[in-house]
Amino acid sequence: MKRFTILTVCTANICRSPMMEILFRDRLDTLRFEVASAGVRGWEDAPVDSMVVLELARLGHEAQGHRSRTLDVHHVEQADLVLTAARDHRGAVLAMSPRALRKTFTLLEFAALIDGIESDTLEDLVADASRRRSTAPTEVDVPDPYMREPEVHHQVADEIAGAVELVAARLAGLPARQQAVWRH
Repeated sequence: MKRFTILTVCTANICRSPMMEILFRDRLDTLRFEVASAGVRGWEDAPVDSMVVLELARLGHEAQGHRSRTLDVHHVEQADLVLTAARDHRGAVLAMSPRALRKTFTLLEFAALIDGIESDTLEDLVADASRRRSTAPTEVDVPDPYMREPEVHHQVADEIAGAVELVAARLAGLPARQQAVWRH
């Protein structure tokens, strides 16, 4: 059975996208979901930023083993859902793969769009969110905390954690389309 694949994207894949990846991975069933991350201008094989490690620990998670990677078109095309930290990352993803429009959102945009949607499958939830895109709030970027004060890292971590919690809860409660067909 194919797992539903989530790709998280930020600038260098050392702060926001690894945090999203780790939080999603810890909240979703690994038999049903695959989560990965990359950076649009990624640093190849760099560790998670030390401030992010501290924030993850505060939230009860670990960043062990994560190494950054640069986004490529294959990552985008293999994903069922692409969640970026900010609109400029979403733009970079779509410049690389315009066909990914219907499955690419910022994390905060997707969290807002799925609120109140009653979908039958994971794929339907993504499609329904895409159809509602014009109703998304205007502030959908998670600020870049890199090289900023601890308070900024704390705020960014809390914002990401809240959005991931909402999205993960919705995703975990839905079957994939192929699973829904097999049960009938």
